[in-house]
Amino acid sequence: MTLNLEHLHRCHFGVDLGAARTRVYVKGAGLVVDEPSVAAVNTKTGALIAVGELAERMTGRTPGYIRVVRPVSGGTVVDIDMAQRMLSHLLDDKLRRALRRKPRLRAAACVPHDADPLAQRAATETLIGLGARRVDLVDTLIAAAVGCGLPVEQPEATMILVCGAATTQVAVLSMGAIVTAQRIPVGGNAIDNAIVQHLRHQHELMLPSQSVRPLQLALSGNGLTTQGPESTEIHGRDVATGLARSVHVQTAAVREAIHTPLTAVLDGLGKVLRNCPPDLVADLADRGIMMVGGSALLPGLDQMLRTATGMPVHIAERPDTCAVRGLGEMIEGKISPLRLDPLAE
Repeated sequence: MTLNLEHLHRCHFGVDLGAARTRVYVKGAGLVVDEPSVAAVNTKTGALIAVGELAERMTGRTPGYIRVVRPVSGGTVVDIDMAQRMLSHLLDDKLRRALRRKPRLRAAACVPHDADPLAQRAATETLIGLGARRVDLVDTLIAAAVGCGLPVEQPEATMILVCGAATTQVAVLSMGAIVTAQRIPVGGNAIDNAIVQHLRHQHELMLPSQSVRPLQLALSGNGLTTQGPESTEIHGRDVATGLARSVHVQTAAVREAIHTPLTAVLDGLGKVLRNCPPDLVADLADRGIMMVGGSALLPGLDQMLRTATGMPVHIAERPDTCAVRGLGEMIEGKISPLRLDPLAE
């Protein structure tokens, strides 16, 4: 995938279609959409009932004829028609009309690292359905690096870790290009699921994954690597009786439950470092790792990576929006062609 900044400067809007949230940046207007990538549809009539936050609140709380769907999985569009309808509803009428009045509407989209041609085509077709005449694709790793202010144009190594809902992407960049990268099929959803399974097996308590976030927040303070609060009260449904029940969960047991998915992230990080030239690894010893993405805010994850790698680990400011902000900087022309043009991987 080759990035041409001159083409991106001509784009009118950019989209970051993530498994957790969809974000839209419009040239001159900034970030106009930041909503969950969820849609609720009536299976009897095919009508779209709700999108975004409202649709997410419907998960597990609707009658059988209302289906809550996620048209994006791991940063890849898996249902083009539903993704188009979701995006169309997330953009308000005034903005949608303004975009359609552009004579040759152009769009940009973030895609995961090493996205296959089918995934790239799905992202392109989704935006063409919104009226775009041309769609430019940008690697999420590059967009996130630009969005968090990394000096990727320098002949020095910078390392970025994009912690998404469905995948984790890690890369070493230098001279405006990706030197080596790895996409790991483990993200925030896998951590949620590990906690859900722990509660089911150890406490016979059922709860949907979206109810797990308060438990993860209970790990704050000392985080994943040391002893934090001793226990947290969790409300759910008893597996045997189906009645509501509360249990006190030991946070030390939670740390153990999420050890497996987090180990996969460390393995991917180690593989990238092994494939990186020695001179660049030496740069990383001083510069360290920059964490972006919504799951980067998991309490204690940065400390765990710091302990495992021996390198400094930093969390970007507003890490969940770094990719779309980087895409916006490219669209607005704030990135000099001397920095990132040409950019190839």
